[in-house]
Amino acid sequence: MSIKTTGQKFIYECIDCGKQYFTNEIIYLCSTCSSKNNNSSPPKGVLKIVYNFSEHLKKNSHFKDFKSNSFLDLLPINYKSSLPKLNVGNTPLYNFNLLDNKELPFQLFFKDDSQNPTYSFKDRASALVSAFAKENNINTIVAASTGNAGSSLAGICASQGQKAIVMVPETAPLAKLTQIIMYGATIVPVKGTYDQAFDLSIKATEEFGWYNRNTAFNPFTIEGKKTVSFEIYDQLGENLPDKIFVSVGDGVIISGIYKGFEDLYNLKLIDKIPTIVAIQAMGSDNIIRNLKSTTFVSKSGNTIADSISVDIPRNFYMAKHFIQKYKGECLIVTDNEILEASVILSKNTGLFAEPAAASAFAGFLKYYQENKLDNNSKNVVLLTGSGLKDLKSIQSVLRIPESIDPTIDNLKNLIS
Repeated sequence: MSIKTTGQKFIYECIDCGKQYFTNEIIYLCSTCSSKNNNSSPPKGVLKIVYNFSEHLKKNSHFKDFKSNSFLDLLPINYKSSLPKLNVGNTPLYNFNLLDNKELPFQLFFKDDSQNPTYSFKDRASALVSAFAKENNINTIVAASTGNAGSSLAGICASQGQKAIVMVPETAPLAKLTQIIMYGATIVPVKGTYDQAFDLSIKATEEFGWYNRNTAFNPFTIEGKKTVSFEIYDQLGENLPDKIFVSVGDGVIISGIYKGFEDLYNLKLIDKIPTIVAIQAMGSDNIIRNLKSTTFVSKSGNTIADSISVDIPRNFYMAKHFIQKYKGECLIVTDNEILEASVILSKNTGLFAEPAAASAFAGFLKYYQENKLDNNSKNVVLLTGSGLKDLKSIQSVLRIPESIDPTIDNLKNLIS
């Protein structure tokens, strides 16, 4: 399938062998490295988008120059009009200085990506993939998802007049499945795991020629997700945070955040990469547990944080590369810590996050409790999805009182 473009704006580079692809063809993985892939290990050959930074430096010398053009110079699309009409990105960054009525000795920010149109961070990737498809007259987009990416693709495609086909494991949360169906997408429940749904979507791409949105397969998803880094830098007054706490599943979101800051670094707009703290659930820690291993060993697990529950993290090698190159930090949290963090977050901030998003705050809380945060430092917690997407997982912490007869005495007894 050829793409229509006025010039070679970017190239693809394999993160494993370094091979570069100068092509106007749709390409997903490095043909050399991906030929050795199997179903029991993370895929090799994931591609990274590389721009001509030296050429950009001749034209733009300030961050505001890129921002004024909606960062199009740093995105693999040509026109802002190709993006959805829905307001994707530019989500709020909230600053809180109290926690449980105790003043914090550092700055705490929450980047609330639940404010995206389908209530999750995944809209950033879906919007860019959809825009590219629109510029190249592609109408059908397929994805595998545990829920968020699928509902995101479905919603974005609905706004663009495109067809979405979403393959989900049958255990995906009902709220997310409801979103997918309401947006008019074709939903395909799969008997099995996310990984099996992923594999089926790849086969469907090969069989039917559908454009594939899958993260760690379509390199443009990273480019969509990196925009959050530009926003954080902008919203902090063109200053870097000291630490960013990020929930990690397949390794794509954290790679996108690193990629955004790396682009700014390559443009000489920043002089370092902030410390990014990768948080995984104990029930699904396949990235952190394998970071120092020479051979990847998958462990099947289970966690309430379904959006980051992945047996074979598809973007393992890119995430590993970024974490090791830029000295990232890692932390594992339990489901109980995630649930507790979700309650603390909601009661202190009014922000209700799904378990996968609350995992990042659980990691922050452990750093805070263990005095690992410097005074006066800037710390950002990325909240990737709304708590309304998965109400079932928090039932254990809900306490709804029994109904009362409507008298003042009964009311006094209840509130006392």
